[in-house]
Amino acid sequence: MVTKPYVSDHYTPVPDEITAFDLPVRGALPPELHGRYLRNGHNPKPGITPTHWFKGSGMLHGVELAGGRARWYRNRWVRTPALDGAPLMREDGSLDLTASVAGTHVIEHGGRLLALQEANLPFEVTPELETVGAFDFAGKLTSAMTAHPKEDPVTGALYFFSYSPVPPYLTYLVADAKGDLVRAEMVDGAGPSLMHDFAITETKVIWLDLPVVFDPAEQSGIPYRWHDDYPARIGVMDRDGHTDVTWIDVEASAVLHTTNAYDGPDGTVVLEGPRYDRAGWETSWKWWAGLPGCPDVPVTGATATRWVLDPVHRTASRTELDYLSTDFPTINPTVLGRPSAFSYHAAFPGAGLHEYALVKLDTSTGERIVSPSGPGRQPGEAVFVPAENARSEDDGYLLTIVSDLRADASELLVLHARDLSLTAAVTLPRRVPSGIHGSWIPDARLG
Repeated sequence: MVTKPYVSDHYTPVPDEITAFDLPVRGALPPELHGRYLRNGHNPKPGITPTHWFKGSGMLHGVELAGGRARWYRNRWVRTPALDGAPLMREDGSLDLTASVAGTHVIEHGGRLLALQEANLPFEVTPELETVGAFDFAGKLTSAMTAHPKEDPVTGALYFFSYSPVPPYLTYLVADAKGDLVRAEMVDGAGPSLMHDFAITETKVIWLDLPVVFDPAEQSGIPYRWHDDYPARIGVMDRDGHTDVTWIDVEASAVLHTTNAYDGPDGTVVLEGPRYDRAGWETSWKWWAGLPGCPDVPVTGATATRWVLDPVHRTASRTELDYLSTDFPTINPTVLGRPSAFSYHAAFPGAGLHEYALVKLDTSTGERIVSPSGPGRQPGEAVFVPAENARSEDDGYLLTIVSDLRADASELLVLHARDLSLTAAVTLPRRVPSGIHGSWIPDARLG
């Protein structure tokens, strides 16, 4: 039996849940870091191999930092019906929104911790990562929730959406800073595309209606496939007004994650994110699904890209910002939806790199900093934590868990965001499988 790539090497699941206290630290943890670094990822139970990477059960890994110490590490499965094999569809043919693997992301909003998977309801967990249960905003959320909501750094409102392979294809949702759902409206004009992410500016919402679309003939476990005859479009909509969308034709692309978006001074909208062409997307999909001919490592095939969108003339220009193969972009959360210069990316072997790395891009100058991880080491998404009394956009820290195959171990690295130099490394009590998305949750947000 061939071992699927997403349950081997850096992605080999761990078989159990553990807790450890007073973790060893190399270097000096910034004393201002009081909170929890939480990261989600797919970790099927022993003996289970899902048909697609995205279908593995979600497991949360957490490290609590306070007073210059790493107080604890713990990992817990998100205990959803899917963890024990519940099907997505009920016997009557209806969709069970609680049958989530809850394995894509984990966020805090309104004092709640939510584990997210875009085809289902979010699942609430405690600060110690124990599962509370499905969360539907007091019954107001009747559809799935994206794994990539956006919290406005000024108002604290949470913007998100639900997409579906059948009408209504797209629903726009907003929760206020307290966590109450205050808006849920259908958006006309979208189609059955794989809309994994979106973007917001101070005034706009940016939708991605691109050629990876619902296809029941797809046999890899996730029923979406690239179709050349599906027009690629990016939509621009008022963020706090009506839901009419201006759709702008763009070159055929796939985009899993947006980096940022912001309003231009001339009425344009700038959108940045890693872009796949068809060849890059299909190579990546082969790895995610473990199909014949898949690469040995999860090469993304995506490159950092900028689109400048003109909603008045319905035109778009595209610029490649860098040629490295990257994904999992992050920014300083205080500039989300605002003009930004710095972004941070996980880089994959290929395009001149021979090992995994973290990359900082300065889009104002075109400069980049590459921090190779070393042989046998793979970093995850780098979460930005602003420094106390920060004086610049890149004044802060990056937190990422590194999987080290040679040592069969993992560390939580704390890097200076300005130059990617190491400030501290927390030794974790086990090798943590490479995962997907995470968040830094300050203690004050859980108070």
